[in-house]
Amino acid sequence: MTDILFFKPFFSHTIWGGTRLREDFGYDEPGEDLGECWGISGHPSGMCYVKGGEYDGRSLADLWQNEPRLFGRTRTDGDTGKGSPFPLLIKIIDAKSDLSIQVHPDDEYARVHENGSLGKTECWYILDCPEDGKLVVGHNASSREELASMIENGRWSELIREVPVKRGDFIQIDPGTMHAIKGGVMLLETQQSSDITYRVYDYDRLQNGKPRQLHIRQSIDVMTVPAAAPEESVQHFGVATECGLQQLYRCGYYTVYRGVVKESESGVLRIRREHPFLNLSVIDGSGTVEGKPVKKGDHMILTAAKDEYTLGGDMEVILSGI
Repeated sequence: MTDILFFKPFFSHTIWGGTRLREDFGYDEPGEDLGECWGISGHPSGMCYVKGGEYDGRSLADLWQNEPRLFGRTRTDGDTGKGSPFPLLIKIIDAKSDLSIQVHPDDEYARVHENGSLGKTECWYILDCPEDGKLVVGHNASSREELASMIENGRWSELIREVPVKRGDFIQIDPGTMHAIKGGVMLLETQQSSDITYRVYDYDRLQNGKPRQLHIRQSIDVMTVPAAAPEESVQHFGVATECGLQQLYRCGYYTVYRGVVKESESGVLRIRREHPFLNLSVIDGSGTVEGKPVKKGDHMILTAAKDEYTLGGDMEVILSGI
């Protein structure tokens, strides 16, 4: 059975995107508006396809449905993935300018109001940001009535809560959390496989001469009020300096890890696969996974073929499992 599935990313061009996905990660994608690289995705809005090997050219959605053994499943265990989507979506996001102020629904709300879609729980790992980097995480309304009033009257400076961030920070964004990525921030996002986003505010920007759609009613419906304290969402891990594997976060949808390999130390990191499969993205440096060369910007799935995987070289990776 194939041990590593390498993927060709899908790219999203946006009004707030820039050129750093090409310049910093070497992606061969034209345009001055590259906003998102969907590195591991089985979502129809941005499908990823296998690059090389036995399954070359096949989509992740196809493999999830028809090759369950790759993901530690069997066709007889009652949980083969049939009829359900690949559960996670991994992105690298480059915000040249501010993203809209937004919020995501949970599974229950999305199932009822978004044609059975999954909700959207997500998290961010900060790859780079300005010295005074900030994100929007949460809001300052004390009640749903105050929230509605502040939104309807455009009292954005009073409502929006910005928090400082730096490289190596981890931010968990639960459904109902008002949030936005600010200009200059580049991050890796791990999320449920969902493309449901409710825009609360978009700075009155125009796209093709028209304002982008807002979702005020839905946003007020799903927003958590009052918002959780910032320290409940933001964790400061700092820049990785030592070889090893570190758990960043665990919830009901995913567990996220940061792995570091240092040539100056052992130059080897062995990872026990404690999940049915592991998503892996190289966010810095280069090296090998099971002897296969990898570099910054590569995305892959470590399948159920092996219980342990060996990483070598000098690099930093983000992994996730269900």
